[in-house]
Amino acid sequence: MLLLHGTGGDERDLLPLAKSFGPDFNVLSLRGNVQEGGMPRFFARLGMGVFDEPDVIFRTHELADFLQKIAGQVGFDFAQLVAVGYSNGANIAGSLLMLYPGLLAGAVLWRPMQPLVRQVPAFAAPRPVPVYFAPGRHDPTVRPAATDAYAALLTAAGYQLARHDALAGHNLTPADLDGAVAWLHQHFPAAQG
Repeated sequence: MLLLHGTGGDERDLLPLAKSFGPDFNVLSLRGNVQEGGMPRFFARLGMGVFDEPDVIFRTHELADFLQKIAGQVGFDFAQLVAVGYSNGANIAGSLLMLYPGLLAGAVLWRPMQPLVRQVPAFAAPRPVPVYFAPGRHDPTVRPAATDAYAALLTAAGYQLARHDALAGHNLTPADLDGAVAWLHQHFPAAQG
């Protein structure tokens, strides 16, 4: 399981939530290496909700290269790698889905935004990759139409999208975690312990 925090978080933020997914997952939790006002992120942005797309692309390649390198060193299997990302972490995971469609076995995207809007690559999932897509209905950081377009883009690319709109803003809720745990156990039954 690859944990990817939100803006201002670090590699420890999602660890307590990861325990809820079950004991059978190995966990790799990363800290974003871009700073914005002293807060770690996984890529730069130009303003609220406006991403620096060349940096998104660069940082996504950097992350994929790192994952491939560490996989060779410690021997983890990409065929079982599930990204769990919140906010900025969900967005870099989404960029992996777009730029490296065969890399992840699945993804949990809490409060996602489409990471590449002006530079959308042609991409298609090489196999049915399940994605738990959990926007907040009252999230002030993204327009509902943009969320719908992103969900449609991933679905058209062949991802198996399970969309669960939270009755919340940008913050995570217990229902977000419960839904993701149930989804994970449905799609990755070995994780049930």
